[in-house]
Amino acid sequence: MPNKALRIMIADTQHFHRVRLEYLFNQQGYFRIAPVSGLQELLTLVEYGSEPFDLVVVNAGLANGALDLHDFILDNPQLRHAMIYNTSQIGLSSTAVARRPGMHLSPAQLPDLASLASLMQRIDPQACELTRPWLRPLRQGHAG
Repeated sequence: MPNKALRIMIADTQHFHRVRLEYLFNQQGYFRIAPVSGLQELLTLVEYGSEPFDLVVVNAGLANGALDLHDFILDNPQLRHAMIYNTSQIGLSSTAVARRPGMHLSPAQLPDLASLASLMQRIDPQACELTRPWLRPLRQGHAG
C-alpha cells in the first residue's frame, strides 16, 4: 500500500499538466496533492506550510528566470524530494543532480506514468514492493 500520508506538490502553469500529473499520482494511490499554478503559490506553500512536502514535481519553466528552482529546492528543508521536468527549456543539465540524491531532473515535457512510478520507488519503496508482487522473491511451494 502506498504511504497515504505523503504530501506531493505539483507546480506547473498549464492546468492540463497539473491535472494529468495528479491523475497519474492518483493511479498509484497518492491523493495528498497540492497543485499550484505559479511561482508565488509554490513559495507561499513551502514557506508557510505546517509540514514539509515529501515531493515537489515542478515544470522548469515555472520560475521564468525569477528564481533558480534547482538551488531553491536543494537549500530548502521543507522539500524532501523533487523532480524538475522540462529541463531542456532552461538548459539545466543532469550533472547538477549529484549534489542531492533526492533531486531528479527530467528533460521530458511532462513526466509519464513509468517515470513517476520509478520516482516513487525511490521515495516510497515499501509501497512499490507491495503493489508489484512480481518483484518479490517467490515462496517455496506448500507441502501436503
